[in-house]
Amino acid sequence: MGVTGVLLAIDAGNSKTDVAVVSPGGEVLGAARGAGFQPPVVGVEAALDGIAETVGRAVSEAGLPLSFAHVSACLANADLPVEERELTSTLEARGWSRSVQVHNDTFAVLRAGVDEPRGVAVVCGAGINCVGMLPDGRTARFPAIGRISGDWGGGSGLAEEALWFAARAEDGRGEPTELARALPAHFGLETMYALIEALHLGRIPFERRHELTPVLFRTSAGGDAVARALVHRLAEEVVALSSVALGRLGLLDEEAPVVLGGSVLAARHPELDDRIAELLAVKAPKAAIGVVTAPPVLGAALFALDACGAGPGAAARLRAHYS
Repeated sequence: MGVTGVLLAIDAGNSKTDVAVVSPGGEVLGAARGAGFQPPVVGVEAALDGIAETVGRAVSEAGLPLSFAHVSACLANADLPVEERELTSTLEARGWSRSVQVHNDTFAVLRAGVDEPRGVAVVCGAGINCVGMLPDGRTARFPAIGRISGDWGGGSGLAEEALWFAARAEDGRGEPTELARALPAHFGLETMYALIEALHLGRIPFERRHELTPVLFRTSAGGDAVARALVHRLAEEVVALSSVALGRLGLLDEEAPVVLGGSVLAARHPELDDRIAELLAVKAPKAAIGVVTAPPVLGAALFALDACGAGPGAAARLRAHYS
């Protein structure tokens, strides 16, 4: 496809959607932010209606018609290739472009963190996922749909693990840990029993459990053995994901980027960072670890430029906009 026409980039996560209207030269002509993309909750069409509203505002800002040379959409909950294909068809039916490419949103983090679509990304936010890609289009990925697909980690998972160990420490079933004091104290409570009761009865909303993940890391940094074991297990999981993905792409013995993203990994916890670097140096000694802080919509827009065969100048201009 030649470099003609305006491009649409969409990064739709669980909590927010970012849209950018981009020229083939890498200029951002319009942008907008909307609500999260949750088709399992509201249905595919309703979820895409939300994206459409955000796209409409970005197009209005750009002062252009709702028509694009290419649409690059990196979407949460597109965890399986079959789901990507279904969402591609549904987006094509919207009539925005004859050229539509859908990726899982983890690919946006990968593309935002590399100069070419080559390498591996591990994202650890509420959940955990890993993808890899080569310039020829080959990919490595995992289903990443929870425990049934072998997942462990993510902010929500870490909070659940911390609660489990803290509850058992307080009632005597498990080994002592400072988590038994620190977790309830975060909510102004004195005991794990009080915290369990508050969570069970809804006095503390379910979604606030993610607040316990930073408490876990602080407790680990203070020397608590149970908390530290959980942090180390997360490092092991990050390295397991990345090294398997590198192996599938034939990159284990080559210099290749391993990009880390998501709120947990981007927080740069020293103990976690050091453990990841130590373990990955054994599994993939030539891997180069980097942390992505740029918004994932940058990755979606770079995919759009890739699809149009845009040169490095366009990519540099786009990166400068988001720096």
